[in-house]
Amino acid sequence: MFSNIGVPGLILILVLALIIFGPKKLPEIGRAFGQTLKEFKKSTRELTDDVMSDIDEDKKKLSK
Repeated sequence: MFSNIGVPGLILILVLALIIFGPKKLPEIGRAFGQTLKEFKKSTRELTDDVMSDIDEDKKKLSK
């Protein structure tokens, strides 16, 4: 998704965010974004683990 932005585009986005939100709000927004990504990764990992455990259970049942 972000592979085509490059360094100049990233700098432009950061400058625009700084102008729009200001220096006081920017760390809060970054922290919230980081926590959101962390929760998304955690839930994705849990979902993957659940699916893999179901597959393992099905394999055990079929092998009996």
